[in-house]
Amino acid sequence: MAKAPAKIAAKTEAAPKKKLNIDDQGRAYGTGRRKDAIARVWIKAGSGKITVNGRDAKEYFGRPNLIMLVQQPFDATSTRDRYDVVCTAEGGGLSGQAGAIRHGVSRALDKCDDTFHKVLRTGGYLTRDSRVVERKKYGKAKARRSFQFSKR
Repeated sequence: MAKAPAKIAAKTEAAPKKKLNIDDQGRAYGTGRRKDAIARVWIKAGSGKITVNGRDAKEYFGRPNLIMLVQQPFDATSTRDRYDVVCTAEGGGLSGQAGAIRHGVSRALDKCDDTFHKVLRTGGYLTRDSRVVERKKYGKAKARRSFQFSKR
């Protein structure tokens, strides 16, 4: 006679939540990188003010598309006017710095609230954009551009 298999009690414990990295001043930190630019980003609960290298983002970047790029993680998580951003950006140009700040804001938001991780990951905001400028080769005018060909 075969014995019925013993039922194993299902564990009802949820997966351990990751520790939120918020410092004593209520800030979350994230480092962002894009091309040659590096941005150190701190976010804190506030009114949505973005400060880059001590200046307002609209004054620093000047172009609306770069400001929109920095605000994309907030739009994805529906937290546009809930956090103040203070960051330092160096290296590269304005476009690379804006991409680096976006990456840093995304990482800081991920550390601030664990419910944002899936939205930021599916949107591609947590992945570093690894595209960099191709180096110049010898015998060429630029990376791939040849000198003008002359028949005679």
